[in-house]
Amino acid sequence: MNEQAGFTLRGRNPDVLTCIANLSNDEVFTPPEFANRMLDSLAAAWAASNGGANIWADSTVTFLDPFTKSGVFLREITTRLIAGLAAEIPDLQTRVDHILTRQVFGIGITTLTSLLARRSLYCSKHANGEHSVARGFATDGGNIWFERIEHTWKDGRCIYCGAAKQAFDRGEGLETHAYAFIHTNDIKARMGELFGADMQFDVIIGNPPYQLADDGFGTSAAPIYQHFVTQAKALEPRYLSMVIPARWFAGGKGLDEFRESMLTDDRLRSIDDFLSASDVFPGVGLKGGICAFLWDRDNRGPCSVTTHFNGEQPSTASRELLEGGVDVFIRFNQGLSILKKVVEAETGQTQSLMLPENLRFDRLVSSRKPFGLETTFKGKPAKASADDLLIYQNGGTGYVARNSFTSGKQYVDKWKVFTGRAAPGTGNRDTYPHRIISTPFLGEPDSISSETYLCIGPFDTKAEAESALSYLSCRLTRLLILLHKPSQDTTRKVYTFVPTQQWTQRWTDAELYQKYGITDDEIAFIEKVVRPLEADGE
Repeated sequence: MNEQAGFTLRGRNPDVLTCIANLSNDEVFTPPEFANRMLDSLAAAWAASNGGANIWADSTVTFLDPFTKSGVFLREITTRLIAGLAAEIPDLQTRVDHILTRQVFGIGITTLTSLLARRSLYCSKHANGEHSVARGFATDGGNIWFERIEHTWKDGRCIYCGAAKQAFDRGEGLETHAYAFIHTNDIKARMGELFGADMQFDVIIGNPPYQLADDGFGTSAAPIYQHFVTQAKALEPRYLSMVIPARWFAGGKGLDEFRESMLTDDRLRSIDDFLSASDVFPGVGLKGGICAFLWDRDNRGPCSVTTHFNGEQPSTASRELLEGGVDVFIRFNQGLSILKKVVEAETGQTQSLMLPENLRFDRLVSSRKPFGLETTFKGKPAKASADDLLIYQNGGTGYVARNSFTSGKQYVDKWKVFTGRAAPGTGNRDTYPHRIISTPFLGEPDSISSETYLCIGPFDTKAEAESALSYLSCRLTRLLILLHKPSQDTTRKVYTFVPTQQWTQRWTDAELYQKYGITDDEIAFIEKVVRPLEADGE
């Protein structure tokens, strides 16, 4: 065994893969510690389905990371196989060659990451080079494939990933980000082209690219991770494990079909839900959190859902992914029990968690443009006519003529409540407890808003509007909003689980807790997740 192969077997402090900065929020490197947690879950599932067998002691199992970046998954798999196959293949060099040439495969997503992955796995950017720990490769790439491919454009968009031609039709010196794994209609044929027609992978595992930002700043970024999951399932591995953004739980922005396919798939056997992405990827801001899932082709049943929150003891429950007829995944195991109590108190049953429409608060919430005015709209700085209306707009207030818009007429002469469409946060990160919604405020008669705000109402009296305002300030109300809220965007839909109340009093959490039978433990949970609105001084 040569020195290079021996080097791969020794501990390294610090591990170089813990020291690499992420390229962007689109392509995030997986910390070695978390990769190993995913591999531990895989090994436990394999043992449970195979009479206690050790997956790392099986020389026939094949592994694919179809979007390798740092190579951490491939490296850690190889390390485990080297130990597990020692009895079957005693000679170390023979064992390493067998693993690297017959069991471990990857697809690079860029030129840089393919080189990095080869360096992590082979100790050389050339799989057949003199410094490589492998001795069985005839090509530089080994089993980590990468070639630049192009998008397929139609009407200005890529037909596979939706990338904008204007942003990604690039010169030879720039990456196209046309990922090979998803730029095909026949993924099995593509794998045959890359690794051989008879290749069947037992395990697909990794951390796919998350999104493509058309303008380079993320403001119009479209998710693409769902395409990688769908393609991986099409290859029919025995096990599939990925870490992806958790926004798909509630769908939206091209994720509705994917959400439905995941939540109705009883082969999805475990989900580890991390409310804060920084708990998995330190320093990375991804609103909505992160989840790691394990899909088992041959084992159907309920899903083990584990909620990870602020470093506290995780909460785990075995449950169906679609509860009570709702079309979103309800995060927080504790949150689900609270929602059931609210629904039971309002309807007398819990078979369906969807409140009747006449009991739902969302019917009081406007569409995203309550008065048809863009968020960039600016009113006049001063009132020019007695009939002008006050407009709440991005950055303050202004005035508009009463006849200058056509939408939302039913709100104009009534009392209402305004709340920001985008919820507050700390930079681009989820922090808990947080407020869930922007601080709501009263809207008097003769007032409107731009798209910056949603309008709630209308109410005939100021007292009714103040009652609704107090209700939105309650932590329980905002927890129910959170259960349907996948991201910073706060639309009408996120109020689906919130029941209406009688607008005859000022509501407090104490009154709501009593009404719905919320226990002390549940109150403690709510207060860990939801911050009082007044705490931020807004």
